Amino acid sequence: MANAQNSAILLIGANSVQPDSPPHSLAGIVSFSAPCILMVLHFSVGSKTSVPKNYQHVLSLVFAVKEINENPKILTNISLGFHIYDSFTDARVTQQNTLKLLSGSKRMVPNFNCDQQSNLIAVIGGLDPDFSVQMATLLDLYKIPQIAYCAFAPVINIKTQLPSFYRMVPNEAYQFKGITQLLLHFQWKWVGIVTADDEVGETFGQTLMKMLYQQGICTAFHEKTPVMSHTFQMVNSYEFIRIKAKFINNSNVKVLVVYAELHTRAWLILYFYIHSFLEGIPVMPIGKVWIMTAQWDFSLESMQRNIDIQVFDGAFSFAIHSNEVPEFSKFLQCLHPNSEKGDDFIRLFWEKAFGCFFSDSQISESNDFLISDSNDHCTGQEKLDQLPGLMFEMSMTGQSYSIYNAVHATAHALHKMHTFRSRLGTMMDRVRFGPADFHAWQLHPTLRSFSFNNSIGDTVFFDENRELGAGFDITNWVTFPNQSFLRVKVGRMDPQALPGQEFIINGEAITWHSMFNQALPIAICNDNCYPGNSRKKKEGEPFCCYDCIPCPDGKISDRKDADDCFKCPEHQFPNRNKDQCLPRSLNFLSFQEPLGITLTVLALFFSLLTALVLGVFIKNKDTPIVKANNRDLTYSLLLTLSLCFLCSLLFMGQPQRATCYLRQTAFGLIFSVAVSCVLAKTFTVVLAFMATKPGSRMRKWVGKKIAISVLSGCSLIQVAICAVWLCTAPPFPDVDMHSLAQEIIVECNEGSVLMLLCVLGYLGFLALVSFTVAFQVRKLPDSFNEAKFITFSMLVFCSVWLSFIPAYLSTKGKSMVAVEIFSILASSAGLLGCIFSPKCYIIILRPDLNSKDQLMKRK
Repeated sequence: MANAQNSAILLIGANSVQPDSPPHSLAGIVSFSAPCILMVLHFSVGSKTSVPKNYQHVLSLVFAVKEINENPKILTNISLGFHIYDSFTDARVTQQNTLKLLSGSKRMVPNFNCDQQSNLIAVIGGLDPDFSVQMATLLDLYKIPQIAYCAFAPVINIKTQLPSFYRMVPNEAYQFKGITQLLLHFQWKWVGIVTADDEVGETFGQTLMKMLYQQGICTAFHEKTPVMSHTFQMVNSYEFIRIKAKFINNSNVKVLVVYAELHTRAWLILYFYIHSFLEGIPVMPIGKVWIMTAQWDFSLESMQRNIDIQVFDGAFSFAIHSNEVPEFSKFLQCLHPNSEKGDDFIRLFWEKAFGCFFSDSQISESNDFLISDSNDHCTGQEKLDQLPGLMFEMSMTGQSYSIYNAVHATAHALHKMHTFRSRLGTMMDRVRFGPADFHAWQLHPTLRSFSFNNSIGDTVFFDENRELGAGFDITNWVTFPNQSFLRVKVGRMDPQALPGQEFIINGEAITWHSMFNQALPIAICNDNCYPGNSRKKKEGEPFCCYDCIPCPDGKISDRKDADDCFKCPEHQFPNRNKDQCLPRSLNFLSFQEPLGITLTVLALFFSLLTALVLGVFIKNKDTPIVKANNRDLTYSLLLTLSLCFLCSLLFMGQPQRATCYLRQTAFGLIFSVAVSCVLAKTFTVVLAFMATKPGSRMRKWVGKKIAISVLSGCSLIQVAICAVWLCTAPPFPDVDMHSLAQEIIVECNEGSVLMLLCVLGYLGFLALVSFTVAFQVRKLPDSFNEAKFITFSMLVFCSVWLSFIPAYLSTKGKSMVAVEIFSILASSAGLLGCIFSPKCYIIILRPDLNSKDQLMKRK
């Protein structure tokens, strides 16, 4: 009975089980004193020479029938009975037994019911989806409900093609979603899939791979195992086993999702057994995280007793939601191999589970290589709770719980229909209906619409797809060296839960494989790309395999495995590691910083120095050297230069609307007045020289008129330009977010660049004219020829501003402002020093030269 698949069939009849029931019948366990409803379990055991752990499925059916028959609140005066059929994991046998069931006798008579006392109402079966469909195809012709507990539906469309087919398991879509959520929860992005090499396995693999791809999870491989019939043909193919063993064992994939139906389970166990034999060593922990589907269970038969199940330590499996049924353990403890009449399974189970034999055993002399020799006699006093979980479990498994609920569902549906008919019969003054009045097709409306609470309080109902309206438990398997294990519920996939709470996992309750040292396993194709890098797909590899590329300048990534780097918001900038955005500071020339303090001190110093020079000139206003070349122009020039130094302060501090208005316009006007004064002084020198010639008509121009005319005329032109600028496109405060990576430049937007160029261009024109005129008359004879000093001062002035242009264009932010302030101070200091330092030297240090006689001598 290797790796038995359980298929259950509920049969409704008028009396108890027939004496000539099929082999392995459990007839006679329930006694009947009233009309009964007969239930039949179709149970696939395969071979008599091995013991299925799934024998518990039979016992769960017996327990459920016993529980219902002893309950006076349900199906009063009606008892339940059952049949057990053996399909031997063979499709032909399954079909034959189904036809026998429909015929109502041991003899198969298609389309005839030879047992008129037996009225088949419903069927429970089975664990294998293919066998379930084979039975459903026949049962559906008679509209007999079949409640299967196969974990996955077959490939065909059950809802439309088999309208009488029900499943006491949730929709597999929830299991797909649960597997995906489990992988995402632990950030496992590199997984392998193992399925059987058949149509159902292919459908499972393709569906799961599609869902994983949508969630960014890569499938490293999809390994297909041979089906059962082919597996045993390959037992002697050592090379085949060796190749498969090395592939899984040496793969860098740490997480394997296994479609754990019969064939795949058998192949995995065979793989570990043969691999251990070939290598000549015990099976070593291979350090994998196994994620099994709901069909998974530890069930090792005789040939597999020596397998080290710790290979599967820390595995996860999805299980049909179940709860502990306390009375079931007590029921199992009361079992005895000699107490159950009609149960041919229990003695066979007893011998193989406890490694003993009864004196009248039919298999004690078998020479089957799968059976371990034993000379021990079975006493019947052996205890089921002493068996390891690999052979038998005292707690109800998920499949047994489904059978238990299937029996109760059918009984409650019958009870509801029987109660309704009894009430209807009372209202019509007719006799109450009995079991013979029930027909299979009449059970469908009740099954599709009802719900009930079983004995432990779980709500059971079928959804619109005729599937169990429940979810899956997530079980963590903890194994021990003595081949015992624990099932630990660590989570659940519950579609009925509130949004956001469908998937729940308790990480603290999980036990990982010993090779992981109880740390969370990592399942990725390559190392994570840490913040500051982005992923670049490797050519020819799945999308989960990638290289890590540092983020380019100006971009960051602030999480692992970022697909791309992104720019920081405008008010922030990337840090050095390019994994975080930092706030950008404001960039402007402040009065508090060292550069601002230095320039402020220089501006105030030169302004004060100019004021002192003006004071010296005013004090010595009647001396010849002060009176020379129009002292009013000298006073005006000194006053203007003092303002030139002070106007540089407008460029410091955070730009405001008022300072932006005044910066360039004040600079342009003041410097235009200063250069106009220099130009007027130059013209004065020229006119004075020309007026000394006999008969010259220029004498009438000598005086204040020409100086005032030049000064006012040149200045008014600049005033007009500035007025047009301020009226059309005045400057305003602005910010530059792009020039500097880590700072925001707070600046004055000049409004109209053309008008700024006009202001500067006109100022440059005045300087060039002044320099040209002064250069032409620098050698004219005079008592104190100021033209040579004006020439040198204008040369300094023009040099400063010519060098200012490239420096200004190559800098940004406060550095650019500092360059302009420095140019203002340097050019103003050049005018002050070149024109007035020689005069101050004579006035202060050589007053003896500041006389008319000395000037005449020099002339």
